[in-house]
Amino acid sequence: MSHTYLHTNLETFMHSFRYDAHPMGMVMSTFSALGTFYPLQNPSLVSAGASFYKSVEARNKQIHRILGKAITVAANAYRHRVGKPYNAPSNSLGYTENFLYMMDKLAESDYVPNPHLSKVLDVLFILHADHEMNCSTAAMRHLSSSGVDVYSCIAGATGALYGPLHGGACEAVLRMLDSIGSIDNIPQFIQDVKDRKKKLMGFGHRVYKNYDPRARIVRTLADKVFSILGRDPYIEIAMELERIALNDPYFIERKLYPNVDFYSGLIYKTMGFPTDMFPVLFMIPRCAGWLAHWTELQDDPELKIIRPRQQFLGSMGRTYEPMSARQEKDFALKSYKSAASVRRG
Repeated sequence: MSHTYLHTNLETFMHSFRYDAHPMGMVMSTFSALGTFYPLQNPSLVSAGASFYKSVEARNKQIHRILGKAITVAANAYRHRVGKPYNAPSNSLGYTENFLYMMDKLAESDYVPNPHLSKVLDVLFILHADHEMNCSTAAMRHLSSSGVDVYSCIAGATGALYGPLHGGACEAVLRMLDSIGSIDNIPQFIQDVKDRKKKLMGFGHRVYKNYDPRARIVRTLADKVFSILGRDPYIEIAMELERIALNDPYFIERKLYPNVDFYSGLIYKTMGFPTDMFPVLFMIPRCAGWLAHWTELQDDPELKIIRPRQQFLGSMGRTYEPMSARQEKDFALKSYKSAASVRRG
């Protein structure tokens, strides 16, 4: 392990966030700021320009920095949220061990994370490292094509992953389980899903039309975590929901099988991660996938700035009307007053 330490100024930067700042917002902003600490790698600031990253040595140095510091930034964001001082990395530990160490160490001089839980997290990180041309990966490639520094690319991809339709899927599973409340309410919930009154989260996938192959691995990990840390009421609801869905013709015909998000959310909850840390837990391993795409683009001899074509559907020709002659329309541009403005009249 190397490149895990952060500059003290960057730690001061993280300390400046509000106590209740969302961890994903902190991580995204910190990675954007991280690039300013390495001006000599920024294509906008060096004479080589966009060709700077053609150097494999220069490229690999940024990869090592990003992968090494991702766990430190993420752990600091968690510690900030719970009001605890940041821990320095322990580079004698493995990647996921070091991450859990920075998150959980208190006053112990010899604290070592549970090796079984570290292994579970290691496998989850491998499974989440890359998954074809998803939203955040496309954002990474799109930004990379402009020649902007790789830290800005990572920040932009993290922003895409922050979205509830992308990195928020695990969190949505737990919200669904919370809304169900108990096993007794599952039959009514299933009926509401069939009547399209409610959504079944964590089932089905846009790519996998059968059982998500990653979900089979994560399912066995879930059992391992439950055997170590026990099962809470959410787990019982989830297992019963899974049993019903896998045997109900309605879900079988529509190929709605549990996906990786369904089990990952349960594992992370059982391991004690707060739900707002779930996207961060996706972001850490996804850095490896994003950087693989970034590297591929740097080696592409035909690389040009990505500019998708648009098909214009508006009027091709219209006469100019003076503003005074135009019909008034409500474009919902009303600017609402703040509470302070109301008090001030």
